[in-house]
Amino acid sequence: MNRSLLLLPLLAILIFVGLSSLFIVDEREKALVLRFGRVVQVQEEPGLAFKAPFIDEVVRYSDLILSRDPDPIRVTPEDQRILIVDAFARYRIENVTKFRQAVGAGGQQNAERSLDLVLDDSIREVLGSVTSNDILSVDRVTLMNRIRDRADARAENLGLTIIDVRLKRTDLPQENQTATFARMIAERDEEAADLRARGREAQQAIQAAADRTVVELESDANRQSLIIRGEADAERNRIFADSFGADPEFFEFYRSMEAYGKSLTPGNSTMVLSPDSEFFNYLKSDQGLAASE
Repeated sequence: MNRSLLLLPLLAILIFVGLSSLFIVDEREKALVLRFGRVVQVQEEPGLAFKAPFIDEVVRYSDLILSRDPDPIRVTPEDQRILIVDAFARYRIENVTKFRQAVGAGGQQNAERSLDLVLDDSIREVLGSVTSNDILSVDRVTLMNRIRDRADARAENLGLTIIDVRLKRTDLPQENQTATFARMIAERDEEAADLRARGREAQQAIQAAADRTVVELESDANRQSLIIRGEADAERNRIFADSFGADPEFFEFYRSMEAYGKSLTPGNSTMVLSPDSEFFNYLKSDQGLAASE
């Protein structure tokens, strides 16, 4: 009985020591076993693990993809137009030993401060080598990839892997927006004035070509009309000559009728002539001169 009473405390101590030497690693985390602050074991696989009881300390870190959203920063691009850049990053603790050595006992809080510095330096370096138009453009994938690669190379010393960096917002500072908008308006006005001047120049060229074409067409039309009129007059004279040559009496009659028509017009019907004037031959008789012979 006395022996059993002595074994119970011993058994309890053994159970307590055994439990103190065991720890469980979740699938969402990685663990370090520290002995007097020095890393003696890295446990990255989930499951049951062992450590020295009472001496070793277990420190756990997340194995998930983490996000960091630092405060917006001022960036000066190549064209000296200051921009406010707001970015965020997704990262993961890749090497827990390096991570512990870099951040110490501060853990996640120290890591975020160090990561913010890495992101700020990478953003300033990449965006400072391009113009503000490149930064403000819709297609910024290349810039974000360059920032990610630079940040990832520097974050390796922290035991981190930068998975992605995104630019959420790139704006002008409030004090510069008015001046920038005014300059943009002036630039657009200048472009519009240049386009209008080119339009007027093109209009004048088109108008001059049209006027020249009109003159050429009118000149050619007048030339053609003169040719046709001359040919018609010649044909008329030929027909008259043929007709008058065939019947001289008809020629005399026709000439007299033309003279009567031109002379006896309204307002000019009073004439003083001798009664035996030849002008009235066809008024006296339809035979003209032949009637008096």
